Amino acid sequence: MSAAFSRPRAGGGGFGQLLRAEWIKFKSVRGWVAAMAAAALVAVLLGVLSASGDHASCSSGPVEVACPPPVVGPGGEAVDDKFYFVHRPLAGDGGITVRLTSMTGQIRKPDVTPGQRNVVAGVVPWAKAGVMIKESVEQGSAYAAVMMTGEHGVRMQHNFTHDVAGRPGGVSRESPRWLRLTRSGDILTGYESADGTTWTQIGTATLAGLPQTVQIGMFATSPGDLTVTRGDVGGSVAAVRFTEATGEFDQVDLQGDASGAWRDDDIGVTVAPDGSEHHPGRAGQSGGVFSVTGVGDIAPTIEGPTPERPLSSALTGLILVIVVAVMFITAEYRHGLIRTTLLAGPRRGRTLAAKALVLGVVTFAVALPATAITFTVGGRILRDNGNAVLPVSLLTQVRVVVGMAALFALAGVLALALGALLRRSVAAVVTAIALIVVPHVIATTSVLPDSAAQWLLRLTPAAGFAVRQSIPQYAHVLGHYAPIAGFYPLSPWAGLAVPAGYIALILGLAVLRLRRRDA
Repeated sequence: MSAAFSRPRAGGGGFGQLLRAEWIKFKSVRGWVAAMAAAALVAVLLGVLSASGDHASCSSGPVEVACPPPVVGPGGEAVDDKFYFVHRPLAGDGGITVRLTSMTGQIRKPDVTPGQRNVVAGVVPWAKAGVMIKESVEQGSAYAAVMMTGEHGVRMQHNFTHDVAGRPGGVSRESPRWLRLTRSGDILTGYESADGTTWTQIGTATLAGLPQTVQIGMFATSPGDLTVTRGDVGGSVAAVRFTEATGEFDQVDLQGDASGAWRDDDIGVTVAPDGSEHHPGRAGQSGGVFSVTGVGDIAPTIEGPTPERPLSSALTGLILVIVVAVMFITAEYRHGLIRTTLLAGPRRGRTLAAKALVLGVVTFAVALPATAITFTVGGRILRDNGNAVLPVSLLTQVRVVVGMAALFALAGVLALALGALLRRSVAAVVTAIALIVVPHVIATTSVLPDSAAQWLLRLTPAAGFAVRQSIPQYAHVLGHYAPIAGFYPLSPWAGLAVPAGYIALILGLAVLRLRRRDA
């Protein structure tokens, strides 16, 4: 890629003049401009092509049908809302108090003998049994619940994403737990007690817009048992197997207008094409004692195609940006123009900062529409191809698009800084790719153990890719939170701070070298 640009006039001009000179220099080289445009075009085309080849369908007996959209909670996020519910209608204010005397279950483990199911007694850490007030029996409707969990003690949760811890410990017939949930208008309050006499408030939830009549009762549910093992060629393999949980309740006391008979509902149960229910829950009542068994979870879902998936093809465009960024500085050394540039801006740090700022702004301006088009068009294609893409908020969508453009800009500036430090095009390009692209590829494929991949994405500039993660990690949702599954160890903006730190360090070293020797 040849470079031929006008030499800046000598003089100590202000920073604005330095910026103008660097901008003129950049746009005067058609190869650089064309390469930047090609980087944007490649990112868009590869993203759209990737989405076009990604099809999904679900079976309804012998017929393939489009997969249903995910259930959406009150906050707009995709949720799992599958549990067994024994309930009555509650008109107006009121509450429910119960004593939970036991919590048991079954877990299917990997088969030891081929063809023989390996089912053991026990409950998974986030199995749940307790009391709930829910807007309706529709999946995704607003709710609040006080519950006992498998290993996380008593919790109060509401609207899927909110979780407040109560007392730790377990439950047994020798050491039962009393749970209480009350409603006063839109305010729901959860309590717990060890003896049914002294009560401790766990938390409150405001569920705006609750109807006059809601559903109140007892529930149980149990998410799958997650096991993560090493793959045959490195990396990790996650598997989720069937579990169920059973809660035993007595001393059930309803407050308020909760008349009528108890009703059983298996919320969200999977129905086979022949009409049979797959792993149904169940309930029983005898002498004031209720037994409720459930399968599933009441929590945000993290499984499924994410909206940022089309952006995974952006690496090729990023490599082109790295090449242009390095050439923007090393071409001056190769053609012997660096002394002229420094004559026009004797203050080395300001001159290099002006060059970095111009490149960063140009890269961001080119990358922003490319990422926006790829994200929007690619996402639409994914949905048209039958993929049940997980919904995210508009703010998250904007953050992903703008953040990816910012990552492109930071990668370009980092490559330029390496070019200024090393002063050799090939060495700087290879180093930049080794620092930014290679760690991300290694960490997100089946090569490294999860822990090693996470450290790689903490310590290298590839940490910046965290900005494209749209589905957060939830402390109360057991999941395979690893790079291979699309989860990064740092938050989006903390991830971007890592390449920014590398830029500050390498630009500082480059300025020191410039002050010692121009060329």
